Amino acid sequence: MIENTEQTIPTTRMSGDERRAQLLHIAVKLFSEKGFSGTTTREIATQAGISEAMVFRHFANKEELYHAILDHKACDGGMKILPWENEILQKAMAEKDDYGFFYYLALHALENHKRDVDFMRLMLHSALEGHELSEMFFERFIARLYEFIGEYIRQRQADGVIREVDPRIIVRAFLGMLIHHSLNNLLWDKKRKLLDISKEVAAHEFATILLNGIKKT
Repeated sequence: MIENTEQTIPTTRMSGDERRAQLLHIAVKLFSEKGFSGTTTREIATQAGISEAMVFRHFANKEELYHAILDHKACDGGMKILPWENEILQKAMAEKDDYGFFYYLALHALENHKRDVDFMRLMLHSALEGHELSEMFFERFIARLYEFIGEYIRQRQADGVIREVDPRIIVRAFLGMLIHHSLNNLLWDKKRKLLDISKEVAAHEFATILLNGIKKT
């Protein structure tokens, strides 16, 4: 059901970039709350206080909208969602700082998760619905993340520092800690009944646990 237009955002004069960003924000919020099948472009337009035709002036079709969501999230905010473009991580890699690499990876992920709960919910919806956005996200981010972290692990294995184990197993174990922690804090255990620690402490402990398990003694 389309919401009452009296509750929508009033139409204001915006630049093309501002309007596009507004529509992406609204789309993510609606998709994350109602799923893809439960959200229409008309509802996105209503929330923005514009006509549906105006939505299609910015996004020719829904597929273009889905690509734009990922592009927008990849560059949104001060800390990019793409870790391979993060200068702190690049510095840690160059210096072969294992703790720094995994600590900042964890902190980077936890900050992004906390900063954008709607995007996390959106990704869960896309996976549960078997939506094309899930595959897009996997190819453009998850697969590249595995390769990015895996390549660092392979280099450190060649240096004789990390024991010989499939890098993909290490990546999965590490990401599993981060995702489970964020899902609990942001979706299931918002009052932190099970565990109440800062993202810095979590990043430190997860990096330490991982390194204690994979480094050669």
